[in-house]
Amino acid sequence: MPSSSNKKTRMKEPPTSPKGMQDIIGDSYYRYQGFFEKAQEIAVYYGFGPIETPILEKEEVFTSGVGQDTDIVEKEMYSLKTKGGTHLVLRPEGTAAVVRAYMENGFQSLPQPVMLYYYGPFFRHENPQRGRMREFRQFGLEILGTPKSIADAIIIRTTTAILKEMGFKKLCVNVNTLGDKESRNAYVRELVSYYRKHVNALCANCRQRLKNNPLRVLDCKEEKCQPLKAEAPESVNFLTPDSQQHFKEVLEYLESMEVEYNIDKTLVRGIDYYSKTVFEITTTDTEIPEAGAIEETPAGEDSKKTSEARAAVPPMPPLTIAAGGRYDYLAKQLGSRKDVPGVGASIGVDRVLTHPQVKPLDPKIIKKPKVYFIQLGFEAKLKSLSVLEILRKAKIPLRQALAKDSLIAQLAVAERLAIPYALIFGQKEAVDNTVIVRNMDTRSQETVPMAELADYVKKIK
Repeated sequence: MPSSSNKKTRMKEPPTSPKGMQDIIGDSYYRYQGFFEKAQEIAVYYGFGPIETPILEKEEVFTSGVGQDTDIVEKEMYSLKTKGGTHLVLRPEGTAAVVRAYMENGFQSLPQPVMLYYYGPFFRHENPQRGRMREFRQFGLEILGTPKSIADAIIIRTTTAILKEMGFKKLCVNVNTLGDKESRNAYVRELVSYYRKHVNALCANCRQRLKNNPLRVLDCKEEKCQPLKAEAPESVNFLTPDSQQHFKEVLEYLESMEVEYNIDKTLVRGIDYYSKTVFEITTTDTEIPEAGAIEETPAGEDSKKTSEARAAVPPMPPLTIAAGGRYDYLAKQLGSRKDVPGVGASIGVDRVLTHPQVKPLDPKIIKKPKVYFIQLGFEAKLKSLSVLEILRKAKIPLRQALAKDSLIAQLAVAERLAIPYALIFGQKEAVDNTVIVRNMDTRSQETVPMAELADYVKKIK
C-alpha cells in the first residue's frame, strides 16, 4: 500500500465569479451609481415614484405574464425549488413583477394612473456579450391605470431624456403597433396563413415558432428568413379604428416633441404581454470616439496617416439601448379580475455605460477632497476618528490613510491626489487639541485649535 506521503495533493483553485456575472468595483461602481442618480432625478421630475420588487419571484409571474413560448421562459430563466416546494426564479425582467406588486399592494385604490420607476439587477441565462451579461442592470419606467396615448408619450419622453443626459446625441425611436386583441388576432391569422405557404423556406426555429408563437417569427435574425419577413403582412393593416387612432396620436406626440422616429412594421418585441404600441430606442451616433482613441500625427508629419487611421475605425452600428411598449392585458394574465392598462420601458444600463458616447456622471457622494488628513504617532491615531467626525459633520470632503504611519508616505499620497491642503495631527497636537493646516503649494502652515478647525477649513480656498 503506497504511503500517503507519496500522494500528490492537488492545489485548490481560487473561486471565480459565475459566468456572465462580474464584480463592480471602484470607478465602475460610481458610474452605475451616477447613472441611477441622474435617471432617478429625471423620473421624479416627470412624476414617477420608486418601487423595488424582490430579486426572486414566483415562477408563474413570468410563465403567465411573459409567455411560455418565449426565449425568456423557455431558455433563459434561472429557477429553483424551495424546501417547501415553491418554484422561484431570479427575475428576468421588471414589468411583470411591477404589475404583480401593483395588484398585491392595492395600487388600484390610488388615484390613477400610478407612475413607477425601478432599478436593479436582472438575470437571463444566455450567452454573455458586450453590454449584456447574464446578470445585467436595468432602469425601468411603468405607468399603470390609463389607456391614454399620452402615457406612451410620457414613457418615451422620459426615457429619451435620460439617455440624452448620459451623452447620446442622436436617438431614434423605432415604433410599431400590434393593436388591441381584435387587431392582433386578425393579424396573427393572416401572418400564419402567409408563412404556412412558405414553411419550407423557414429556419427550424421559425417553423416551431409558427406553431407556438407566430409573432416571434418576425424576431428572427437568420439570413434565410429575411426575404420572407420583408414581404410578410403588416400589423398596421389590421388595426381597429381605436387602435389606429391610438397609434396616430403616439406618432403625433413624437413629432411634437421633435423625437426622431422610424415606423418598423416588423417590430413585435419577443414578449407575449405587449399590445398596441411597441418600441425600441437605438442610438445612431456614428462619430469616432475622440478621447485618445487615435493618436494625432505629430506636427510636421504627413497628416494622411491620421486620416487613414480614422477612416479605418468603423462607425458604431445602431444599438438598441432601451425598449418597451403597452401591455393592457397583462394584469388579467396574472389573475386580475379586470384589465389594468399599462405602458413601460426599460433601459439597458450596462449597454449604455459601455457606449463610447456616454459621459461618466459622478454620483453626489463623490466630492473632490479639500484636505488630506495626516496623523503621526499612537496618541494622534487614537484621537484621529474624533477629528474626522468633526469634519464629516461639517460636510468637508477629505481623504485619509489612517493605516499609514510615515509622514513622507502620507504627504506623497496627498501630492499624488493633488489635494490643496493637508491636516497634520501629531503627538503634540493631540495633547494641545490643535491641528496643523498646511498649504501643499506654498508649504506654509498654521496651527488651528480643534474647536475652530471646521470653520477655518471652510473659509480657506
